[in-house]
This record gives sequence, C-alpha cells and structure tokens, in this order.
Amino acid sequence: MTISSERDRVELEAAAFRRLRDHLRERADVQNIDLMNLAGFCRNCLANWYREAAEARGDAMSKDAAREIVYGMPYDEWRQLHQREASAEASAAFASTSHKS
Repeated sequence: MTISSERDRVELEAAAFRRLRDHLRERADVQNIDLMNLAGFCRNCLANWYREAAEARGDAMSKDAAREIVYGMPYDEWRQLHQREASAEASAAFASTSHKS
C-alpha cells in the first residue's frame, strides 16, 4: 500500500496514536513501571512526547495538560485510582536498566 499524501500519512499516524492512547486508558491494570521494563516507555513518556510535539509547533502545553490527554483524567486522580506499589522485582528491573525517553 502506498500512502497517497502527507495529509493521509498524518491522519493515519494520528489514528494509531489515538488507538494506543485509548488502549492504555482501558488497560489501567498495566502499571507504568511494567511498561518501562518491557517496552522502554510508559504513559508519562507518551505525554512528554505529545507535549514536546506541541512545543515544537510553537504551542505551549503544560506537563499536566499533556498527561491528562494521555490518561483521560488528571494524573493524580489516575494514580489514586490505578497505581499500585511496584513489586521489588519490577523496581530492581527498572533500576538495572537505563531508560531514556
């Protein structure tokens, strides 16, 4: 398949982003530390990339605003509802690798 235009490419990429965002919202049982350990990125990374993209276009965006786009609610609310204490194994795995996102 050939993507016929730049606009089509951007629309497809945006649709893929929305699907990933929605999937991560639905899978609140998957903890960020587990995502970092397995994939090298988490919801916070995605929010940071979103904010950086906005700023690259000249659009100011706060860290909290970007996180709310990814989490679908304020970050502190998501943490209260869904974040669990990381297991010793997950913390050790995280500490043993360098995650740069």
